[in-house]
Amino acid sequence: MPSPSTSRRSHRITAGVAGAALVGLAMAPPALARPAPTAADTAAATAVPAHQLKASQPYLFSYGYNNHLSLGGGNFTVGGRVYVLVKLNSGAKHFGKWVVARPGQHNPGGTFHVETNIPYSCPPGKNGYARGYDDATGTWSPKLPVSICVRFD
Repeated sequence: MPSPSTSRRSHRITAGVAGAALVGLAMAPPALARPAPTAADTAAATAVPAHQLKASQPYLFSYGYNNHLSLGGGNFTVGGRVYVLVKLNSGAKHFGKWVVARPGQHNPGGTFHVETNIPYSCPPGKNGYARGYDDATGTWSPKLPVSICVRFD
């Protein structure tokens, strides 16, 4: 059985924490609370045709696989063709391939993963970029800076 002083101390701590929580709730600005959407708000949101909703921009990411530069992407058209391109900053093309975007489990929209023939272990520095072209929408992803190993023989 705890001593009476320990029991009183835990009650004081509990009361102090509860009091601080109540003060915090009372001091919270009312602007953080949002009113529930009305029927008119819901009707307006559903009245927008699907083709007018702006899709998220497609994107790429890079990773190493089998000691090669590999690229993945998201927000492309599901079932659509995607052209994956890797170029040096000077404009010289080092890789290009058409792939099909599939429904993704971890990435939004149509996704893909492709292994290039470019070595992955390069010295630091981004001397090139990768992009993905969504054939269905005619949209390019932003440039993703990548390192491209270039042999000088």
